Amino acid sequence: MSTSTNKPIFVATHPRACSTAFERVFMTRKDTLHCVHEPFGDAFYYGPERLSERFADDEATRLKSGFADVTYKNVVGQLQGAVDANPDKRVFIKDIIYYLFAPDGKPTSIAPSLRDLDTSPQQTNGDAKTKNPTVLPTSVLRNFHFTFLIRHPRRAIPSYYRCTVPPLDAKTGFYTFLPSEAGYDELRRLFDFLKDEGIVGGDSGIKITVVDADDLLDKPAEVIEAYCKDVGIEYSPAMLKWDDEESKQKAVAAFEKWNGFHDDAIGSTELKPRAHAAKTPSVEDEDNQWREKYGEEAQKVIRDCVNANIPDYEYLKKFALQV
Repeated sequence: MSTSTNKPIFVATHPRACSTAFERVFMTRKDTLHCVHEPFGDAFYYGPERLSERFADDEATRLKSGFADVTYKNVVGQLQGAVDANPDKRVFIKDIIYYLFAPDGKPTSIAPSLRDLDTSPQQTNGDAKTKNPTVLPTSVLRNFHFTFLIRHPRRAIPSYYRCTVPPLDAKTGFYTFLPSEAGYDELRRLFDFLKDEGIVGGDSGIKITVVDADDLLDKPAEVIEAYCKDVGIEYSPAMLKWDDEESKQKAVAAFEKWNGFHDDAIGSTELKPRAHAAKTPSVEDEDNQWREKYGEEAQKVIRDCVNANIPDYEYLKKFALQV
């Protein structure tokens, strides 16, 4: 897809990790970067190779999306097209990583449309640690410069839950909370595979780069500067502001297919340090907050999902950038 020194940057994340704010920072670099927003969700939710159950019985929504015919090969081709169309720029992709996995830890095979690119005999399915755990052949994964964005489940999971219940669900079109969409397990499995295969770290020439969203919110300038150094982007403090109308309209156009999920980021004008670092409430206080806001049953669902994903978050946190 590109030379080893100019590979498209693929920011792998889970939902609600402040990923859109992070993405907006790099959208300011239209002089050197071409940003692509969550392309693999089209195939995961709507296309003929879809893996998600969310719209499995809702053909009308799939057709209305405009992505009902999109395969994983189409998305890979779209990204290659972005590279070819921007020879003087570097492609910057932010995507939710569970889009590349069968949900609930099920074995994941290479997408049928991409099997002609599957040149490695180990890529039969993802049920063993040494196997590629995604729908993309390893030959495709090697084309990207992967980085990882995380946030503690105690903050990310309730934020995502809010998008799946009234009143926001009417805007997002996500009317049910699916714990399988938490994304931490998939992020860890991809991280380990890429590291074990030497696609990141080791002698790959690509640093292991993990950004914790809470570090980003506390020290945005320091974190972005350190991130830029790792991925080979020239840092400028101007990247942290986007208060012009052109930037707003660019964001609206980029994020419109996931209506309701990115309203805060669309309405923002800069990324500045929050006034106070986030406090960590007790489990009891968290449960009471969630119970008061969403009800007894929802509190249990959120708590179970948070607890299930903390080990994967804490594992990835060990690799986070230190600033």
